[in-house]
Amino acid sequence: MKKVISIPGSPAPIGPYSQAIVKNDSLFVSGQIPLNPQSGELVLDSISAATKQVMENIVSLVHSAEFEMTDIVKCSIFLKSMDDFAEVNAEYASYFPEFPPARETVQVSKLPMDVPVEISCIALK
Repeated sequence: MKKVISIPGSPAPIGPYSQAIVKNDSLFVSGQIPLNPQSGELVLDSISAATKQVMENIVSLVHSAEFEMTDIVKCSIFLKSMDDFAEVNAEYASYFPEFPPARETVQVSKLPMDVPVEISCIALK
């Protein structure tokens, strides 16, 4: 059986998808953008601030699913510009101080709502 997970108090997704799904001991987190779930506003002050909001959204989903950040085994990072790689990497790394998950980082031509960064992940218990 699969269970839908969402950030408490967040608006519904804008498309036919769930923010996250738990099945057995696996958690699949859809791509998160720098959308503040409480205000509904994009956080675009800087690429670091945008990445921090994305990661906080992931933390909320992971904890809502009763998983821990240390359970994350794989992340995918999508960037509008590879010029942002160092700043995104620095913020991202602060969430994985030990044994970071496997990942890839790719530059894409456009992301939802024209944001600069989107991150998805998979966690296993």
